[in-house]
Amino acid sequence: MEIGKLDAGALLSDYLPEYEKSYVNLNGERVKAQKCITISDLLNMTSGIPYPDDTTEGGRQSGAVFREIEQRMNSDNPISTAEFARKMSAVDLCFEPGEKFMYGASADILGAVIEKVSGMSFRDYLISNFFEPLGMSDTDFYVPQNKANRLAKVYDYSEKGLHEVRTNHLGLKYERDVIPAFQSGGAGLCSTLDDYAKFAGMLMNNGSFNGRRFLSPMAVKYLTHGGIKSSQKPQLEEGWSWLRGYTYGNLMRVCDDESMTTLFASKGEYGWSGWLGSFFSNEPAHGITLLFGTQQAGVGKTRTLVRKLKNIVMSELT
Repeated sequence: MEIGKLDAGALLSDYLPEYEKSYVNLNGERVKAQKCITISDLLNMTSGIPYPDDTTEGGRQSGAVFREIEQRMNSDNPISTAEFARKMSAVDLCFEPGEKFMYGASADILGAVIEKVSGMSFRDYLISNFFEPLGMSDTDFYVPQNKANRLAKVYDYSEKGLHEVRTNHLGLKYERDVIPAFQSGGAGLCSTLDDYAKFAGMLMNNGSFNGRRFLSPMAVKYLTHGGIKSSQKPQLEEGWSWLRGYTYGNLMRVCDDESMTTLFASKGEYGWSGWLGSFFSNEPAHGITLLFGTQQAGVGKTRTLVRKLKNIVMSELT
């Protein structure tokens, strides 16, 4: 966006022509969508493109795409980021683009948009523009053999205690031993807290880190200002009740009413949580970054802990 190659207000089909026509599934009837998906819809999760979900027709179709990724990931013909986006273009939307907020596969498709606009693989774009210049040497879509012993396993609870969960969740290979063909815009990076702190610090410093500029202050302001309409905020809270007082935009939560929050937060705080329990929070009003990393399936099981930790940190302010 800074160099004029991407327009958030443009139609997704301007970059990925397969999205020129979309269909909405309403009560079992498949009808042509009246509106077109925009890049902003992807950034704000208002596209209607679902993640796998057995309760909707689109969700079932999405699940079939992700299952095919897993079935082909160890073959000679794995699904690429671009092929994933093409397959998802045939998935029924859950509502008209821009109508509602729904956390889904929008971010994953943005990886293909970046590839189309930049002329590079999504991985190469991230490495050349952020990871290498920021010194994030432990961040990638795969883990080389000489670092494999440092990769945390994924765990979950059972009646017998913790056990390892070897899951290829959302088309992401559990063994991170090869560079994946599918480089998702929404998930799949391996990293460390030290690496993430460099990226978070760059955002906190309005786009600069160690004397080098990565993003303009205006870009950081745009990235962290939220984007959904007031009528869509209740849908955000339906999925995550603890996000009362927050808006959402550009793939992050943003605190816009600190009088309503369920945790200690200041207006303008932003970040996100990962499915395995990772947690990122920047508090620009106080210059505080909070990062938490764990590998436990189901983010809800660690969310209470990270809220308590955030409250402790914020309580140290004078």
